[in-house]
Amino acid sequence: MLYVLDASALLALVQNERGSAVVDALLEDHECVASSVNVAEVGSKLVDKGLAPDEWRRLLHQMDVQAIDFDVEQASTSALLRATTRELGLSLGDRACLALARGMGATAVTADRAWADLDEAATGVHVQVIR
Repeated sequence: MLYVLDASALLALVQNERGSAVVDALLEDHECVASSVNVAEVGSKLVDKGLAPDEWRRLLHQMDVQAIDFDVEQASTSALLRATTRELGLSLGDRACLALARGMGATAVTADRAWADLDEAATGVHVQVIR
């Protein structure tokens, strides 16, 4: 099974927050990828906390999560998802994760509880909330 990790799931793992064990188990047993948008978001947050850029690259490599480039198809899907996700306050990064999961037929993984209210039929994406 294929999983697409959003920034909150990656941050939970890196910072050993609640839900990190779920992400760790997914990484252990399944193929996991992330949108390059979400990877940039995680890196930005960790650099803000003082992590050196070379440490970020090492950490990303250790997580064994392939970063998938954000392309025109994902950009278009992200824009179209705006209508069905606006009321939940999903960001561009959130919609990038959903667009990638939709395009790959994968499950989107997040720590953001608001995603539990997403309409799977409307988004075309199955979501797993880790906490």
